[in-house]
This record gives sequence, C-alpha cells and structure tokens, in this order.
Amino acid sequence: MIRLRRSQAVAGLTTERITAFSDGVFSIAITLLVLNLRVPIVLSSKLPGELLKQSPSLLSYLLSFVIVGIYWIAHHNMFHYIKRSDRPFLWINILLLMCVAFIPFPAGLLGQYPTQSISVIIYASSLILTNLMLSLLWWYATSNHRLVDQDTDPHFVRTVNRRNMTAPVVYLVSIGLSFLSPLASLIVFFLFPCITSSQAT
Repeated sequence: MIRLRRSQAVAGLTTERITAFSDGVFSIAITLLVLNLRVPIVLSSKLPGELLKQSPSLLSYLLSFVIVGIYWIAHHNMFHYIKRSDRPFLWINILLLMCVAFIPFPAGLLGQYPTQSISVIIYASSLILTNLMLSLLWWYATSNHRLVDQDTDPHFVRTVNRRNMTAPVVYLVSIGLSFLSPLASLIVFFLFPCITSSQAT
C-alpha cells in the first residue's frame, strides 16, 4: 500500500484516474448494448419479418444508449465541481460503475420480453439502483463541502440532489404501472429520458 504524506491526505486524492477509469466503464457498457442485436440468418424473403421481430431489441438498445449517455453526462458534469477524492468516494464510484456495467443485461431482457412485467421490473430496478448510487456520489462529495470547493453554491447542491432523486421516483411508478400494463411502463421509460436529457447534472 502506498503511504500518503499528511499534506496529501488532508488535501485529498486527485480525480484524474477516477474519471479515466469511469469513462472506460461507461464506454464498454454502452458498447455492450449493441450485442443484444443479432443479424438474422434467413432467406432473403423472410428478412423483413425477422428484422421486425427484432424491433423491441432495437428500441431497448436506443432507450438504454440514451439512458447510459445521460448517466455519463451527469457523472462528467459532477466532476466539474468535485475537485478531490478519498477512499469512501472511490468505493461509491465503483459501486456506481458496477450498476452501469449491469445495464446491458436488463436492456437485453427488456428487448426479448417487452410485454413481461418481470422484464420491466428488473430494468426499472437496475435504473433505480444506478440513480441512487449517482445521488449518493454527489451527496457524499458535497456534504459539508467534503470534496468540492468551499464556494460551491449550496442552493445548486440542493437542486442537483432533488433532481437526482426524480428518476428513482419515476421508475418506481413505472414498476407499479407494469402490473397493470407493461406498455404503459415502456412509454414512461421512453418519455422520461426525452424530458431529462437536457437537464443532466
């Protein structure tokens, strides 16, 4: 283990390697999404029908690509304000990246079984957990200006905290809707990123 000088420990660890590692995980996760799509091996006369069968997977890919992109933008913008790091922060970020790296699985499940409530529940639950980890990352960094500059606007910090908690509430609603109509949940999934894509942290 590398021992830090006292001055380094007080100042906090830098964030360059955190952002580099995080960007790598985000890029891999967003790339893995396309693996849920398959090129049909059929007679040319049956190709249009086979491609149509894959439309749910394609829509799931587009939705999940945008959602992971929103998470990346939020994460990127957070690090405009986060100037330092420490060991707990590193682990929170790793847990966030674990959630991001998991998204391709529920995305594939949703693409294969879009009308099944369980697919919607697993997909929404994964997004809820990812949002909660993103919120925890921001809360931990900004609490008592732990890892941000002292002049960071408290009102801005509270605004971001509230905004970060909006998505979990919406996805919880989508879980409830899935018991009545999985299609209604899918509509929520598609509409919510459209509304929030320009409001990432």
